[in-house]
Amino acid sequence: MTGDTPPAPLVGIIMGSRSDWETMRHAAETLERLGVPHETRVVSAHRTPDRLVAYAKAAAGRGLKVIIAGAGGAAHLPGMAASMTALPVLGVPVESHALKGMDSLLSIVQMPGGVPVGTLAIGKPGAINAGLLAGAILALSDPALAQRLEAWRTTQTDAVPDAPA
Repeated sequence: MTGDTPPAPLVGIIMGSRSDWETMRHAAETLERLGVPHETRVVSAHRTPDRLVAYAKAAAGRGLKVIIAGAGGAAHLPGMAASMTALPVLGVPVESHALKGMDSLLSIVQMPGGVPVGTLAIGKPGAINAGLLAGAILALSDPALAQRLEAWRTTQTDAVPDAPA
């Protein structure tokens, strides 16, 4: 054993059910590419409310700086988490079968004044952008992360071919 301890997570990725991982893994992969330590948990607002309360209330004390919450259907998870922590909460609407994620989007985006949730796009694009936005928030106080984020953006820009003349 080398004694190397992995860095404490700075971002918590929570989702309402295991099936949401297919979407939320894109947030985790984005954070991994940026070198941001994170954790993932299944925390349902409806099926495990006590777990949600414990997670949200302890998040800042455990060193988390941002929470990314993905939820489908009624999508109460991001708002409920935001109601119990002062940390930034980024909501990712997970595409639902019935309404293709519009129900999730509207549930997350319609937070009452005073309980903010940064709401991203439905599905994979929203999860990727949640990872990037969490990285940008953390980069405000982490110059090395700011450089990695800038390098990511440069790579993305360089990958776009010039339009034909």
